[in-house]
Amino acid sequence: MPLSSMTGFARAAGAYGAYRWAFELKSVNAKGFDLRLRLAPGFDRIEAEARAQLGKALARGTCFATLSAQREGAAGEVKINAAALSALAEAAKQAAQQAGLAPPTIDGLLAVRGVVDLGEVGEDEEGLAAACAGALNSLDEAIAALVAMRQAEGAALRAFLDERLAAIAALTKAADENPGRRPEAIRERLAQTVAALIESSRGFDQNRLHQEAVLLAAKADIREELDRLTTHVAAARQLIETGGPVGRRLDFLAQELAREANTLCAKSNDVALTAIGLDLRSQIEQLREQIQNVE
Repeated sequence: MPLSSMTGFARAAGAYGAYRWAFELKSVNAKGFDLRLRLAPGFDRIEAEARAQLGKALARGTCFATLSAQREGAAGEVKINAAALSALAEAAKQAAQQAGLAPPTIDGLLAVRGVVDLGEVGEDEEGLAAACAGALNSLDEAIAALVAMRQAEGAALRAFLDERLAAIAALTKAADENPGRRPEAIRERLAQTVAALIESSRGFDQNRLHQEAVLLAAKADIREELDRLTTHVAAARQLIETGGPVGRRLDFLAQELAREANTLCAKSNDVALTAIGLDLRSQIEQLREQIQNVE
């Protein structure tokens, strides 16, 4: 399966008879899957099916799904209460004459509550059922477009992640081949340290110093960290190759890579090796930032 990001947008519209609708989908990053579905009035009956379709297609991310719909010619029937209008007009005319005011106008009379009645158009059950089925088809189209967009962004993410993993692998190899890791280099540094201690004080036990030097050399060994870095890089590459919703597992591996790089820097007793460790931390941090966008 291809790698997918968690961000995308899609829209699909349709019509049946007097009904017009449009489904809009927008997804953003999230730790899990969070669906926020809003349906137009009268379309509540498709909620369960819509949630099932979206949940099957998307594994991770916050998805905002909105269905807007309207029914053409649904303004309603206008009815004028002629008797009420006539009685109101006569009463208003007499009041205007008594007060010495201008007679009332028709628009003013029609604005009086109860004179005009807007009747509702009857519900078209058959048309609404067909519109609901069509809206679900539009949702399928929107989901396909959203998934395609997320996969296109996932392809760009994969290229970036591959570059970062290649850089991490190269730095790991450079650390392994660093001259400062050679036994003779470590031995020379320890000998210089021991010689300085002995020269500064005659009270040191040379045998004890030898034992401490051996322990110090063992603690400074980064073989285990280098092996783990190599293993984690291989595992991350395998996950990317597999594709699908692997973002959480990639994030875990990025955390483990960061842990090993930090330990390498802490153990390092060579300037060049420390510089490599710092570069490793930078590359891993860039890797982890982009992994947050992977589904």
